[in-house]
Amino acid sequence: MTDTAEALTAPAGPAPTWPAEFAERYRAAGWWRGQTFGGMLRERAGAHPGRVAVVDFGGPDGSRRTWTYAELDRRADALATGLAARGIGHGDKVVVQLPNVGEFLEVVFALFRLGALPVFALPAHRLSEISYFCRFTGAAAYIVPGEHGGYDYRALATQVLASCPSLRHVLVASDDAGPFEALSEVYARPAPRRTGPSASDLAFLQLSGGSTGVPKLIPRTHDDYLYSLRGSNEICAVTEDSVYLCVLPAAHNFPLSSPGSLGTLHAGGRVVMCPQPSPDTAFRIIQDEGVTLTGLVPPLALVWTEAAPRTAYDLSSLQVLLVGGATFSEEAARRVAPALGCTLQQVFGMAEGLVNYTRLDDDPELRVTTQGRPISPDDEILVVDDEDRPVPVGTTGHLLTRGPYTIRGYWNAPEHNERAFTEDGFYRTGDLVRLTPSGHLVVEGRAKDQINRGGEKIAAEEVENHLLAHASVHDANVVAEPDPYLGERSCAHVILRDGAEPVGAMALKSFLRGRGLAAYKIPDRIVFVDAFPTTGVGKVSKKDLRTAAAPSA
Repeated sequence: MTDTAEALTAPAGPAPTWPAEFAERYRAAGWWRGQTFGGMLRERAGAHPGRVAVVDFGGPDGSRRTWTYAELDRRADALATGLAARGIGHGDKVVVQLPNVGEFLEVVFALFRLGALPVFALPAHRLSEISYFCRFTGAAAYIVPGEHGGYDYRALATQVLASCPSLRHVLVASDDAGPFEALSEVYARPAPRRTGPSASDLAFLQLSGGSTGVPKLIPRTHDDYLYSLRGSNEICAVTEDSVYLCVLPAAHNFPLSSPGSLGTLHAGGRVVMCPQPSPDTAFRIIQDEGVTLTGLVPPLALVWTEAAPRTAYDLSSLQVLLVGGATFSEEAARRVAPALGCTLQQVFGMAEGLVNYTRLDDDPELRVTTQGRPISPDDEILVVDDEDRPVPVGTTGHLLTRGPYTIRGYWNAPEHNERAFTEDGFYRTGDLVRLTPSGHLVVEGRAKDQINRGGEKIAAEEVENHLLAHASVHDANVVAEPDPYLGERSCAHVILRDGAEPVGAMALKSFLRGRGLAAYKIPDRIVFVDAFPTTGVGKVSKKDLRTAAAPSA
């Protein structure tokens, strides 16, 4: 497949890493600079201690709270000292399940300082996922809110503790910790500066965004992840004057690093934690905090673009809206600038590594028709057919990648790694893409989203894009259904816009034909729904759409 066939090294421990020759190359190129997250925060606190780093609304009755860089640095040190006194140290795993509050950043920086590994869980996870993460990693501690979104995480922690013998501590970020210790009681007078982790050490374990099964764990190092932050900041023009609104769950890769809360802190800017993603909440915060950029997944971007023209809030500070986490269709992308008055920046990436952005100075057509170019000159991209043979530029194929911030294997998953990575270290992303002559990627969908209708191949993304062009359609997802004659047939699940003119299945099919779509691509069935099921990381669950019992159109 390539001229070289570097063997994937198998270091001591469960996380495959980069072969020595690649690590040397990335350091020589300046991508890896030997910095740690703890060191990064220390530098920012020293450079501008009084600047506000974090804002949240997690005080009593949702009151506004702020942390300066010096305060965030001090509190991370104090928490690290208290955790160390409880036996949490280098290499220990700590499952962190906190909502969008300032304590999230205090906790992760404290763990970074210790060399302990946050295992990033999401507020939506429940007993099945959390107990799996704790058992699989041998987690020593579990950190939760008390109650959030009407759910009692203390009760969940009681169940998890009973099933996970490795857990020594449950810490609750609430005054009412129930039977557990309150996080506020852990902070201690900082001890003398301890020896922290090295830049090549693992920094945290992240969740894969796959739509099936329990998520795999993604090992990220200080060096590789900090490089992705620097590259993202440069591409997204993030500076010390930037104000980033963290709307999506804070532990998800997109709001962490693209450029996200960690990227914004790296630049010396301000992170504003948004408690709810609804326009009513987020638009008020954008106005009051002077938010300059934020990141959304496509379904939420659609909600915002429909709400913005009717809002009384002033959104003029918002300069850039990043949309990623799933493919943003061309028709939906065209709605952003007119509705929100800001620049759309598409993001296509994965927690495993590779991140692509449209550039702020790209031609406007590229910003709405492509998902951007990679961060790094050392990001290697292959687009191949089913036999791993490269396909011509402009032809759809499977995306494979390797580079200075793309992992070389999942944590403690050797059998899965044999399938997910090539012998020479390329990650099989599972995405179907085509490469433009300009080097931009256009995402056509997931390999498993391709519908084989009697031998005719249908890319779900293409049909969804046409459906979204209809004035009454808010969102659409096309999936395969089993068919005794064709093998598979297509089914479109459609959400109509509020207040839009009613439209039926036959009218939508006629509309698609009118757009010149091939007859075999017209959905065999159209189902109207109020919402799509989602996975634990907030993406549309096509698995659930495929298996959902729905009436025939």
